[in-house]
Amino acid sequence: MRTETQSFIPACNTQSGGSKTILAKSQTNNKLNAFFPVCRSLVGEEAWGNIVQNLASESDDPDVLIRKLWDANESSAFPDYLPTVAWVEHLREKVRESRNAPPTHVDDFVLNPTLELVKSEWGVAACFEEEGASTVPRRGEEWVLIWLDPETLEPRVKAATQGDLFVVKTLAEDLSVKQSAEAAGVFEQKVYQTLHRASANGLVLAPSSKITRADTFSTHDPPEGFASTSAFVVQWHITHACDLHCKHCYDRSKRSPLTMDQGVQFLDDLGAFCREKNVRGHVCFSGGNPFLHANFTELYQTAADRGFATSILGNPVSRDQIKRICDIQYPLFYQVSLEGLPQHNDSIRGTGTFTDVLEFLGALRDFGVESTVMLTLTKDNLDQVIPLGQRLSGHADNFTFNRLAAVGEGANLCLPDKETYRQFLDDYLAAMASNSVFTLKDNLLNLAKSENGDPMFDGCTGFGCGAAFNFVAVLPDGEVHACRKFPSSIGNIYETDLRTVYDSDTADRYRQGTGACTQCSLKYRCGGCMAVVHATGGNVFEDRDPLCFIN
Repeated sequence: MRTETQSFIPACNTQSGGSKTILAKSQTNNKLNAFFPVCRSLVGEEAWGNIVQNLASESDDPDVLIRKLWDANESSAFPDYLPTVAWVEHLREKVRESRNAPPTHVDDFVLNPTLELVKSEWGVAACFEEEGASTVPRRGEEWVLIWLDPETLEPRVKAATQGDLFVVKTLAEDLSVKQSAEAAGVFEQKVYQTLHRASANGLVLAPSSKITRADTFSTHDPPEGFASTSAFVVQWHITHACDLHCKHCYDRSKRSPLTMDQGVQFLDDLGAFCREKNVRGHVCFSGGNPFLHANFTELYQTAADRGFATSILGNPVSRDQIKRICDIQYPLFYQVSLEGLPQHNDSIRGTGTFTDVLEFLGALRDFGVESTVMLTLTKDNLDQVIPLGQRLSGHADNFTFNRLAAVGEGANLCLPDKETYRQFLDDYLAAMASNSVFTLKDNLLNLAKSENGDPMFDGCTGFGCGAAFNFVAVLPDGEVHACRKFPSSIGNIYETDLRTVYDSDTADRYRQGTGACTQCSLKYRCGGCMAVVHATGGNVFEDRDPLCFIN
C-alpha cells in the first residue's frame, strides 16, 4: 500500500462547482479529455477542454496536467477541489491499468496490495460513487481509499470510515489482533469482525472460509459462489414472550429463560466459532418479541461490543426503544410482519396491528433503519400479497413472503394448491418489475424464473436453503435448530460448543437437504422448503417440496 498526502491549494471558487472558464478556448488534448471523465463532468466539457489545452497543450501525460493543476495560483479559472479530484481519478486509472489482481488465497488477513490511501481537504469520494451525477465536493477532511476489487477486477473508490482506517492501521503496522484490541481498548472479537467486514468488499484479503459445501447427495457441483460462505447468521430467539398471539404461530412452548450470563457465554462461543471457521458473524435478535427480554438492551450491546452485525425480527416498539438500539449500533434491518390487507391482517395478528405496523415503518424511516415486511403466505391471503406490496410502496424498504409452515397453531391454516401457486409466482415476478419494494425469498421463485428464462437469485438465505449451512436458529434454552420454522434440533449450545453442534452428523444431514433434489440442477439455488415438507407430513430428507412444479 502506498499512502499519498497532499496539501491543497486554496482557490477562488469555493462556493460553486462551476468554472469561470476564462482560459482561452482552443483545440484540446483528446487523450487527457478522455482520461478524466469525473473532472470533465464536474466543470463541463468546454471548461475542461480549455484547462487541458492551457496547462498541458504539449503533453498527453496525466502526471504533467495534475502537477500543473497543483501549481496553479488563486487566479486559476477552475474550482479549488479540482486538483484533488484529478489526483484520485489518476490513481484510480493506475489501479485499473495495473491489472495486478490481488492473490486469491492468503493465510492471514492482509491489506489489498493495490490499495491507495489519499488524505484530502475535500470530500471527493462521492464524485466517484455516482459518476455522472456531478456531485460537487464539499470542504472537509476525508481519507479516500482506491483499490482493485478482487472479484470484479475493477477499481473502487470510497471515503474511509473509522473502521476502515482502524483496519489499515492494524495491518499496515503488522499488529496482531490482540495488540490492536489492547491499543483500541476493545474486545479481540471486535477487531476480528472488523477485519472480516473489510474483506467483504476486497479492501482486506481474508483467509478462505471453512464453511463449505461437501454434498455427497448431489450429482451437480455448487455454482460459483455457492460452495462456501464468508458470513454466518444466528437467528437468536432470546425469549418466547410475545405481545401478540397470531393464529399461525409455530411455537408457543414454554422454555427456560435465557440469563444474561448465558447470553454473554453464547456470544463469546459464537466469536470463537467465527474465528475457527474464518467467517464474519451476524446476530439476528428475535423471539417472541426480543424487546420483552429483561436484558435485551444489554445483550444487544454485548453483541455490538464483539463486532457482530445485528438485525431484529420483532414487533413494533416505541421510538425511544428504536433510538436506544441505534445509539448502540444501527441494525442492518428491522423486520416486522403483516398478513395481508387491514381486515385480514388484524384477524390473524390482532385488532389494530396493521395500523401499528405502518406507523412503525414511518418511525424506522425517520431513524434511517432499513425495514422489511414479511408475510406468511396461506391459501387465504394469496390474493392479498401483491395488493399489500403495492400499498407498502413508500412505507417499507422491502416486502416479501414465506410460505406457511403448518406447525404449532399454524396447523389450522392451509397452503394453496400447486397450480394456483405457480400462477401466483409469475404474477409476483411481474409485480416486481414495476415496484422495487417486492423482494425475493421463497426458493420456488427460482423455478419460475428458470422456466421463464430469467436470471435467478441466490435463494432463501443467499444459498438456496441455508439450513445448518450459513444459518442456524438458537432458542432461549440453548437448543439449536437447522431452521426455526419446524422442529429441526441439531444440539444445545449450553451442553457443548457451537462448533461441535455445527460439525455434528445431524447438522450435516440437514445441510444436505432432501434426496429428492439430487438430480436437480437447481438444487443449490432452491432445494425447496423443508419446513413445508415437514408440515405436510413428508420426510425432509427424502421428499420434495409439495409445491415444486419442476419436471
